[in-house]
Amino acid sequence: MQLTLERPDHEFFLRGADGRVALVNDRRLERSFILAPNALIEDWAVSDVRVLRIEDLEPLFALQPELIVLGCGGTQAFPPAATLAASLARKIGLESMTNAAAARTFNVLAGEGRRVVAGFVLGG
Repeated sequence: MQLTLERPDHEFFLRGADGRVALVNDRRLERSFILAPNALIEDWAVSDVRVLRIEDLEPLFALQPELIVLGCGGTQAFPPAATLAASLARKIGLESMTNAAAARTFNVLAGEGRRVVAGFVLGG
């Protein structure tokens, strides 16, 4: 039986993530970051989704997504209603989930060629 590692067509892919660490391609990340199929922005200055400000989403909006997948860490959390409303006002969906679920969702959507951007909150 031959096993083949199928590499995606895009530059960056997520091998896994939890509340403390993520593996993008072969790089281990321990600080919050933003990921698109062809962009990686490290050291995103967000440590808690529950206090996420509209300004915190600007680097994600700049990547022109149709959907933002928000990895909120190891436990489920949601951003403030005003932050969600700002994303919807731009006609950009925003889904919040644990980092593990966000990693799986990002990979599926990116593999389908969707304009997806993910923000992952890491730490403590």
